[in-house]
Amino acid sequence: MVRIGETARRGVSVKPAVFIDRDGTINEQMGYVNHPSRFILLPRVAEAIRLLNENGYLVFVVTNQSGVARGYFPIELVYEIHRRMEDSLLQKGAKIDGIFFCPHYPSGVINRYAVTCKCRKPNTGLIDMARKKFAIDITNSWVIGDTVSDIEMAKRAGIKSILVKTGYGLGEIEYVLPRKGITPNHIADGLFDAVCFILEN
Repeated sequence: MVRIGETARRGVSVKPAVFIDRDGTINEQMGYVNHPSRFILLPRVAEAIRLLNENGYLVFVVTNQSGVARGYFPIELVYEIHRRMEDSLLQKGAKIDGIFFCPHYPSGVINRYAVTCKCRKPNTGLIDMARKKFAIDITNSWVIGDTVSDIEMAKRAGIKSILVKTGYGLGEIEYVLPRKGITPNHIADGLFDAVCFILEN
């Protein structure tokens, strides 16, 4: 599923992109965000996204929202929360170019979404959606997230990755990365530090 802020136009130059996970990277990790009141931006997130805007990067949010398939909340809530997120960021001068999310889960209880799909991370479907809509310089693009599934998605798509310590990050670094044998290109304290690393390199 996708909510596009703006589609690519013919003749627009190719730009690098940063694909950012939502829960635990942009906002506080609270399990399932099943009400707008539970959506709380993490510190310096708006500043980080604004820096990407100012330096010519496309900014995309890529997020699994299996709570839809599991019956925890309707898909309309996901759209409502994304509107709230965009409004909160715009008030601070930060713009998201596109939001791509997966509402599926194979063993979900909502039949429409209880399917095996290509968009659930670590599959690359969400990135593929963005590439169909925007002119993206994939070689110079990045994925930032707090779980190994974000890093796996990046590797499958041939994109550099940063794992942040917010959300599930610390646990993933200590327990999951060693078991999976997966290494991100960088580990950062949070989204702002991750963006600074990208801009410095």
